Amino acid sequence: MARSVTTNRKIINTAAAWAIGLLIFFPILWTILTSFKTEAQAINDPPIFLFFDWTLENYSVVQERSNYARFLWNSIFIAGGSTILGLIVAIPAAWSMAFVPSKRTKDILLWMLSTKMLPAVGVLYPIYLIFIKLGLLDSVVGLTVVLMLINLPIIVWMLYTYFREIPGEILEAARMDGASLRSEILYVLTPMAIPGIASTLLLNFILAWNEAFWTLNLTAAKAAPLTAFIASYSSPEGLFYAKLSAASTMAIAPILILGWFSQKQLVRGLTFGAVK
Repeated sequence: MARSVTTNRKIINTAAAWAIGLLIFFPILWTILTSFKTEAQAINDPPIFLFFDWTLENYSVVQERSNYARFLWNSIFIAGGSTILGLIVAIPAAWSMAFVPSKRTKDILLWMLSTKMLPAVGVLYPIYLIFIKLGLLDSVVGLTVVLMLINLPIIVWMLYTYFREIPGEILEAARMDGASLRSEILYVLTPMAIPGIASTLLLNFILAWNEAFWTLNLTAAKAAPLTAFIASYSSPEGLFYAKLSAASTMAIAPILILGWFSQKQLVRGLTFGAVK
């Protein structure tokens, strides 16, 4: 009887998980399907799901109208650069908070996290003026630094959580063997925290890749990433849903592929230290 109840519970949990997963994935699926429709089919009422005339015309138009490779390169540079810079700054910060805490460590962490609650539009104007003064407007370097600073609290919090699961005695043993602070962080702490660092890197790369507010307000043409590439298909004349869906599919495809192939590392990192 108990085994039957357990089996039924597993079936229910599995079915619920699949239902939630399909519900979350449906908007992405609908976008991909719409990208293969004509504009008339895309706005058809009632909506057409599978039985329509599939076409690649939207992708051809998008390729002819926009330099997709340039937008893709900007996204890779901005997302990758901001993530790497964030790790360079966050690893020593998280190390100091995890292994050399002060009375104000938790207050500092909470303050850092509270900055994520600040509406981005509230600091847009001063950052915009600073960028004009420094000549960083519509600059890949400027946008990389901004996204690094925006995501830095999340990077520090995640690394701090992972580092706290590492026994401090191991680092003390390294210091007793003559390891310098640099060697302690690079050759002892970092290899032990690779799963956590990898998941932090992946998550923040995705956050930077998907960032739209700052990319649309601080770039125009030269440094525009894929989020601006998608927005370019919204015009005063209206929305071209099929072409907009094609542009969106081309923008999300690289990050979907990355997420698919790195899902094991991401899950491993997110559960790092969960079981002792």
